[in-house]
Amino acid sequence: MNGMKLMSYAVLSTLLYAATTAFAATPFAVKFPDAGARYDIIVSKDGSGSFTTIQAAIYSVRDFSQNPVLIYVKNGIYHEKVVVPSWKTNVWIIGESKDSTVITYNDYHGKDTINTFTSYTFLVRGNGFHAENVTFENSAGPVGQAVALDVEADRCVFANCKIIGDQDTLFAGIDSSREYYNHCYIEGTTDFIFGAATAVFDDCLIKSKKNSYVTAASTTDRQKFGFVFRNCRLVADSGITELYLGRPWRPYAAVAFLHCYLGRQIVPAGWFNWDKPVREKTARYSEYMSTGPGADPGARVKWSRQLTATEVKGYTLKAIFAGNGGWIPREK
Repeated sequence: MNGMKLMSYAVLSTLLYAATTAFAATPFAVKFPDAGARYDIIVSKDGSGSFTTIQAAIYSVRDFSQNPVLIYVKNGIYHEKVVVPSWKTNVWIIGESKDSTVITYNDYHGKDTINTFTSYTFLVRGNGFHAENVTFENSAGPVGQAVALDVEADRCVFANCKIIGDQDTLFAGIDSSREYYNHCYIEGTTDFIFGAATAVFDDCLIKSKKNSYVTAASTTDRQKFGFVFRNCRLVADSGITELYLGRPWRPYAAVAFLHCYLGRQIVPAGWFNWDKPVREKTARYSEYMSTGPGADPGARVKWSRQLTATEVKGYTLKAIFAGNGGWIPREK
C-alpha cells in the first residue's frame, strides 16, 4: 500500500452522527480507519500518485472487495465522467479538501443522445461506497436535467461533500438504495434532490437557485421512509421567494423535514401536488419542529402532516435503514 497516512482527525471533526436510539441526541461512536492506516491508492493530476484519473483508480480496485479500499484524491479539477461499477464494492474516495477536489462534467438531457439518467457526472453502483471531502459537479448550467451525482447502490455514505448543479443535481436513484449524507452542501434549481432511495440528510446545507421545488421523491408504497432531512438548513439565492419543499414524482413520495431551518423562500403551503390532486391521498409529506421564517405549520397544505414527538422518535438511523440485514452508516 502507498505510504500516505489517512488523516482521520479531519473525518472525526466533520462527522457527527445522530444516535441510533434517540433522534438528534448525542453522536454515537463511528469507527473509521485509525491514524496509522494508509491509503491503498493515490490519485494526483501531476503524476505523483498511483493514477492521474479517478476512473482508472476505481477500475484498479479488486472486484467485490469485502473491505474498504481507500483512494486518496489530491486537490485538482478532475474533468471526468466516472462510474463505480456494481462489482467494485466498498470503494472509499477521500479528497484532499472538499472545495479543491472537484469531479466535474457537463452532460445534460438533450445533448447528443444523453438523457436525464445518463447525464451524471458520477455514478455509483457498487455497494458500500463512501466519499468525503469531494465536490461532485455538473457544470452544464441551466439547460434542463443535468445530474451531478447518481447513486444506485446500497449502504452509501457522503460526508463533508459538495453536490453542485442546477436541475436534478442529486439522483438518489433506486428503491433498494440506502444513502447517508452528513454535513454536505447540495445546490440546484428544480427537483434537485430526487429519486426513490431511502436517504437521510444530517446537518446539510440545501441551497436553491430558482423559484421551484427542492425534492421530487419517487418512493414506492413498499418503503416506510423516503428522504429524511434532520437538522438541515434550507437557504436560497437572493430574489428567490417562491420555493416548495417538494412535489411527488410518484404517488407514494415520502419526505420528512425534522428540526430543519427553513428560509423565507419557502411558501406557506410548503408542498405541491404536481397538478395531480389524486396524489394528495398517497404522498407522505411531514415536518417536525421546523424553524425559521419559512416554518408555518398552520398554513401547510392539509394533506401534509406535522409529526408528534412520539412519532419522531421512530426516525432513527436504525429504524430508517432497517431491512436487508439492517445498516448503521459506520465502518465495521
